[in-house]
Amino acid sequence: MNLVELFIIAVGLSMDAFAVSVCKGLSVQKMKASHALTCGVYFGGFQALMPFIGYLMGSQFETMITKIDHWVAFILLGIIGINMIKESREKEEEYLDCSFGIKAMLPLAIATSIDALAVGVTFAFLKVDIFWAVTFIGTVTFALSAVGVKAGNVFGMRYKAKAELAGGVILVLMGTKILLEHLGFIGF
Repeated sequence: MNLVELFIIAVGLSMDAFAVSVCKGLSVQKMKASHALTCGVYFGGFQALMPFIGYLMGSQFETMITKIDHWVAFILLGIIGINMIKESREKEEEYLDCSFGIKAMLPLAIATSIDALAVGVTFAFLKVDIFWAVTFIGTVTFALSAVGVKAGNVFGMRYKAKAELAGGVILVLMGTKILLEHLGFIGF
């Protein structure tokens, strides 16, 4: 997996965290740098941790599943992406309190990084350099989450659905690309 592909996946994975960060930015009257840093650390940290855990889990099953690894990557990325697209279309209001404490942030960080766990499983099958990948994903998510808090505080909710939609489309396209490469239809 090259740097461009990894960047695209990192951006796609970070869209949930970005969307929640936008909501957190909405929840504060007066934004402080610590708000952006807190979201960045929690979301970036968990977006780095979860693919690593997924990678370790996927490595355990790698020899049993090598013949269908491209299908597994396609299905997992497709399910995650379609779910993100579906969530972007939902009209229900989300309520997030203005707390940036551990009780508020930990569940959000876990919830926004579950999809990264599944991506980590696919990384094991694709033989991705996991330390580089998780560092890159964590850094991209940190930056986008910090920016998301400020964007939410300034612009409001108008970009939340678009961010989730973009992230979902990116993951579906990456899963399709992996499948087509392994089936021999494209050769990047």
